[in-house]
Amino acid sequence: MIKRFALPLFAAIFSIYISSCSNTTNNKQSISSAEIVKDTIDTIPPNLLFGLPVDSFVIENNTVKRNEFLASILLKYDIPYKQIDLLAQKSKSIFDVRKIKVGNPYYVFLSNDSLHQAKYFIYEIDKINYISYSLDDSINITTGQKEVKQIKKTATGKITSSLWNAMTENGVSPVLALELSDIYAWTVDFFGIEKGDYFKVLYTEDYVDSVSVGISSIEGALFHHRGDDYYAFHFQEDSVTYNYFDEKGNSLRKAFLKAPLKFSRISSRFSNSRMHPVLKISRPHHGIDYAAPKGTHVFSIGDGRVIARGFQPKGGGNYLKIKHNSVYTTVYMHLNGFAKGVNQGDKVKQGQLIGYVGATGLATGPHLDFRVFKNGKPIDPLKVKAPPVEPVKKEDMKRFKQFYKPMKDEIDNLILIENLH
Repeated sequence: MIKRFALPLFAAIFSIYISSCSNTTNNKQSISSAEIVKDTIDTIPPNLLFGLPVDSFVIENNTVKRNEFLASILLKYDIPYKQIDLLAQKSKSIFDVRKIKVGNPYYVFLSNDSLHQAKYFIYEIDKINYISYSLDDSINITTGQKEVKQIKKTATGKITSSLWNAMTENGVSPVLALELSDIYAWTVDFFGIEKGDYFKVLYTEDYVDSVSVGISSIEGALFHHRGDDYYAFHFQEDSVTYNYFDEKGNSLRKAFLKAPLKFSRISSRFSNSRMHPVLKISRPHHGIDYAAPKGTHVFSIGDGRVIARGFQPKGGGNYLKIKHNSVYTTVYMHLNGFAKGVNQGDKVKQGQLIGYVGATGLATGPHLDFRVFKNGKPIDPLKVKAPPVEPVKKEDMKRFKQFYKPMKDEIDNLILIENLH
């Protein structure tokens, strides 16, 4: 009797235990799921703008208007003039508020309540950098940068008129033309580009808020000029130094730039007998005239020292003479003015801004009269053969070959786009 009764009783008790365990497990699972959901909600990042949570403020965005200054902007938001003056004083070591530019964006973060008090003023210095002013009693000033996304790109194009036009015709940022002209300044004569020349480029373009803000680097390029291929590979020589080399490891830099200014045209060449446009007499013209708009930047073609700076009313107008070494001297004439800090006796670097194109002296229009002297005698600037700088070091050649060969293959395999328009 006892054994028969005990069995069903045991079964009932066991069933209750199993059910209890099951409920406990379900409860644990339910709690665990709730915790996971809560953790997920807690870790959703806030929507930030300039590092500030957007949902916590009312934000007004505008651009600096003509004759508008920091004070005139903030006074509209009831910021006391005394506080604005203190803000400007504290800002001096970080950013001079007098340099706020017309057209640049700014943001005012207002409290998200009925008072709408101004809490932060954000001014965009450029497309990447900004400065943030806390407008509370304890003024806090910080600088920041927007997130920059780098995108690897390729570009090709055949030149029909100019490098600049080739870029725009093929849907490529024309800024790339400037970058290429810098890389190949010692190798390619950009004033002698011929129809049919072409380029292929591997480069990185920077974007902020889905808008291009410039080209950060050109990793490799091919420029086909007058039947010859000129490669350029951006090789890291040591922990900090990058330079451009061709496939043989020779540097693309030379002792002199090919020309002292960018993107103009040759209006008169080197000659021993030329009809002077003002004097109307035939006489030697031992230089190259580059026609360019007034104010165009003029650069020193090499390192050197300014040995003369002056004005010739019946000749070269404002002029500079730079001695580069014991052999070469260059002269830049008809300048509209001189660059700041470029005086007689000063040292200048290759590519340094030294003056601006003008029409001073005997000139019919704005242009640069550029002359080169070798051992005191004038020579044709277009025929100067300057020696290259140091090539890739022998101990780095193996690493250089491993670096450039895959890149060269990628460049060679790019399909040349002749014109998209």
